[in-house]
Amino acid sequence: MTTWHLTDADLTGYADGSLAAPFVWSVEAHLAACEPCRARLTAAAPAALLDEGWQRLDAALDAPVPGPVERALVAVGVSEPTARLLAATPALRLSWVSAVAVTVALTALMAYVADPVVFLVLTPLLPLLGVAAAFGPRTDPTYELTVVAPIHTFRLVLLRCVAVLSVVTVLAAVATLVMATEGPPVVGWFLPSLGLTSAALLLAPRLGPVTASSVVGAGWLVLVVATGLSTDTVLFSLAGQAVIAVGAAAAALGLRSRAHASDTAGLSPRHLRRSDR
Repeated sequence: MTTWHLTDADLTGYADGSLAAPFVWSVEAHLAACEPCRARLTAAAPAALLDEGWQRLDAALDAPVPGPVERALVAVGVSEPTARLLAATPALRLSWVSAVAVTVALTALMAYVADPVVFLVLTPLLPLLGVAAAFGPRTDPTYELTVVAPIHTFRLVLLRCVAVLSVVTVLAAVATLVMATEGPPVVGWFLPSLGLTSAALLLAPRLGPVTASSVVGAGWLVLVVATGLSTDTVLFSLAGQAVIAVGAAAAALGLRSRAHASDTAGLSPRHLRRSDR
């Protein structure tokens, strides 16, 4: 127990904020260990001042704390509300990004020691996982909020999928450095990634994100098997990539048209619940 106590002037100055900083630290250290002085401070401080302090504390505790993803998005110019919605994307969480990074690394390693076609075939499928997890009652912790949020649901899904596609593209581009193949086939995964993601987004309003991603992914695998599992097939040739580019551009135009549509039921919760059962 302390043998000395704060003066009335110290307590009054601390309560009204007029006490100099070095003395504030000393007073706070003493108050932490002295119950009588804390009781005197309570009596000396006006009730209105105490209420104001509690209100500031409540506001600070209730204020959302932006995470690293949200802060990074705001730093590059994304608005705070949009950054918060993007940061809530399940596919942008550290665990998901880590899993994708490991998958891309293992796929690239298999392609390096075996056949590059493994990398070219599997990498375009990774963004579809992000589409499937971008929105839905089972995958989105903010699902109930986003359903009633003043933002077009399809726009929200589109924003989140663009963010996921960007992450996968960066990781795949890094993994491409270990590919043994030279020339156009080494980046043959990029246009299929854009095309498959765009196609899944176009189908999502009717089928739901999970079913749409599954259908598009299965279609891609069937196409790969039908054309032959090799980097020399037409699928990864300049002509094949040009066709994929045209398809991706057409899908992008469809997405742009849908994003600007005024139909607020662009991606209904009914479809999402049905597809996620």
